[in-house]
Amino acid sequence: MKKLAKFTFIPLAVIMLLYSCKNDKKEEKKSDEIETSKTKDEKFRPVFHFTPKNNWMNDPNGMFYLNGTYHLYFQYYPEDIVWGPMHWGHATSKDMIDWEEQEIALEPDEKGYIFSGSAVVDSENTSGFEKDDKTPVIAMYTYHDPKGEKQGRKDYQSQAIAYSLDEGYNWTKFKDNPVISNPGIQDFRDPKITRDTINHQWLMVLATRDRSYFYSSQDLKEWKKISEFGEATGAHNGVWECPDFFPMKVEETGEVKWVLIQSLNPGITVALELSILLGILTAPLSFLKII
Repeated sequence: MKKLAKFTFIPLAVIMLLYSCKNDKKEEKKSDEIETSKTKDEKFRPVFHFTPKNNWMNDPNGMFYLNGTYHLYFQYYPEDIVWGPMHWGHATSKDMIDWEEQEIALEPDEKGYIFSGSAVVDSENTSGFEKDDKTPVIAMYTYHDPKGEKQGRKDYQSQAIAYSLDEGYNWTKFKDNPVISNPGIQDFRDPKITRDTINHQWLMVLATRDRSYFYSSQDLKEWKKISEFGEATGAHNGVWECPDFFPMKVEETGEVKWVLIQSLNPGITVALELSILLGILTAPLSFLKII
């Protein structure tokens, strides 16, 4: 495997501060114009941000847009106000301001809790799940086996997929789950899928304790590990988790750069620390520094 070059970490807080200072007055004026249909009678409920009607929520999962509707999934425990066996909750919106809570999308089963992940619209039917001309939506999530964790095993997290043929409202778990077994890593979770249109494949980044693993697939069902990054780079005062990974085109040159956003838990403070890493994707899918 080709050695991965170092990325440069850019503290997200610095970027947000600079942007905030520059656009403070503009954003203040804009926020005054935003109206929502939410009632202000519930004193402790956010008016603008989405919250479920009841109980625990955390990580956003599997966001996608299809046929005029934005879909948001999230870590959800419907039975209490504290963390518990994780489900995927679901909400939809037409404008990303007013949200309507839907039925629970994914529930725990004998393989474990439903931890964080992502979702993609498989418009080319690479998965083969299309039926009656209905475009499949594929969700990839982490199975967290609480029994295995309690037994002291390291392989209690694995990656699985589910598919929807009604635009994300109802889901069928893949019969051959997990699609990626655990190689013996204690923290092995939070898959983020993106489409690599240049190389006509799916790419996925996975948080694996102190680094990121990168995988590729042609059909979203069979995955091959292609590289890893981060063992000797960046912050390591916590567990790596909840990555994001996407391409961006440089306006001046048209060159495509890839951005990896990596969360660190617990980070320097009690909240998650975020870092942004920039690089270029090169054959055979290794990463080279650009700054």
